[in-house]
Amino acid sequence: MDKKALRVSIVTIISNILLTVVKLIAGIFAHSSAMVSDAVHSLSDVLSTVVVMIGVKMASKEADDDHPYGHERLECVAALILSIMLFATGIGIGVVGIRNIVFGNSITIPGGIALYAALLSIGVKEAMYWYTRGVAKQINSGALLADAWHHRSDALSSVGSFIGVLGARMGYVYLDSIASIIICVFVIKVAIDIFIDSVEKMVDKACDEDVINKIEDIVSKNSGVIEIDHLRTRKFGGMAYVDIDISVDRNLSIEEAHNISHKVHKDIEKKLDFVKHCRVHVNPYLKDKK
Repeated sequence: MDKKALRVSIVTIISNILLTVVKLIAGIFAHSSAMVSDAVHSLSDVLSTVVVMIGVKMASKEADDDHPYGHERLECVAALILSIMLFATGIGIGVVGIRNIVFGNSITIPGGIALYAALLSIGVKEAMYWYTRGVAKQINSGALLADAWHHRSDALSSVGSFIGVLGARMGYVYLDSIASIIICVFVIKVAIDIFIDSVEKMVDKACDEDVINKIEDIVSKNSGVIEIDHLRTRKFGGMAYVDIDISVDRNLSIEEAHNISHKVHKDIEKKLDFVKHCRVHVNPYLKDKK
């Protein structure tokens, strides 16, 4: 497992356990059901982080006889599981908000300590979102990025708790429910985006245009390459495969043509660390081939 991903996961687990304790104590002493629910939410996040750790760990396993191309797609499976958990979280938040509005459920006026617990949760969770997101971008981890958005959804849930507690203390008891519905829509949107991204990485979707441009730039800088005949890419979990056909001088020896293709191969894999494998095929250049 990547050391950076492991470090993020450990920090996440510790922070969620501490937040669970703080919010549970605050919820009990302040008589805030919203804060108690938020505490349970933080405890459930420990499970999601464990899912990320397992997914990243399994994805980092070396290729074997049964999986000759590696295990990177298992990280996509972890991201899919997290997207479903996020979706369920969003639905749960929305259902509670709608139920309170439709049935007119009353909200007990909570103590002020619940406000401070909510503010603490917002600050910690937002910081964890940016920290986890930064590392996810560095190592190109879809599962870790999904967990980052899980942190953001938790921060938004705590915002809802803060608004609900503050509103209840000011006499506007339905502010909590309205905030919950808005948060529900946002969380579900994030869950769907993560789900689509994970599926695309499992069905050999091509890399983004900026990646294609980078590959073409690397190839064109190699002396001996006259032109690029064909270029294909496909995502494989957090990695990518590249297939490229290049044209070289038809009068070159087999060894010389091979050396050019080998250099292109090495340059792409060296300069683009997310490329797991690059296959280069050499064609003899023909002026009238088009």
